[in-house]
Amino acid sequence: MKKTIVANWKMNLSVKESLSLAKKVNKMSSQNNIIICPDFLSLVYIKNKLKKINFKLGAQNCAPDSFGSYTGEVCAKNLKDIGAEQVIIGHSERRNIFKEDSLMINKKIQEALKNKLQVILCLGENENEKKAKRTKQVVKKQLQDALKNISNRDISQITIAYEPIWAIGSGKTPQAEEVSLLSKYIKDYIVNKYSKKIKVLYGGSVNLSNYSLFLDQTNIDGLLIGGASLKYSEFSKICR
Repeated sequence: MKKTIVANWKMNLSVKESLSLAKKVNKMSSQNNIIICPDFLSLVYIKNKLKKINFKLGAQNCAPDSFGSYTGEVCAKNLKDIGAEQVIIGHSERRNIFKEDSLMINKKIQEALKNKLQVILCLGENENEKKAKRTKQVVKKQLQDALKNISNRDISQITIAYEPIWAIGSGKTPQAEEVSLLSKYIKDYIVNKYSKKIKVLYGGSVNLSNYSLFLDQTNIDGLLIGGASLKYSEFSKICR
């Protein structure tokens, strides 16, 4: 079964380094659905420099409105115009570092969908919430808030990425079976609310030693990869 593998390069590479890595990924053979999300400047550069792109380009964020006085922001329409097909919204780093709340995340999703961008919506609990065994409650509330006023027509343009905050960049990961059960919980929630099926990815300290554990699970449709996606030798093995 074809899986979706998303590379989130965050702010780790220079423009030239991003292009160099993109060129390598572009020559890679994979039956999976590969999505590369560089920073904004590198996204434009990669699109302009590669004549034919064999993967999908995604952005790491978008603005909550179509235009206006938003210094430093990039609107969904411009992302679409330069060749982005996907956009990551609600990543825990955006929620925690940049204090994006549920209202902001919901507005960004609506803007992305309005401009024909597919959304990768990130959800996940922190360590205290996990210890309190509140993972499902937290994820359900994040789903309810993020998907407010999202139509049945648009829900199929959204992929959910379950990324427990305590696992991101920590080297710690949940049990694959545990993630599979939560993925099923998310899928069941969407089916009950929208009568539609969606994909659920896992992200958080994914690497060569554990990726197959997650991909082997029936309810996990792919991976959202951070650090390991910066190393071509590692990322290419995961994609293949």
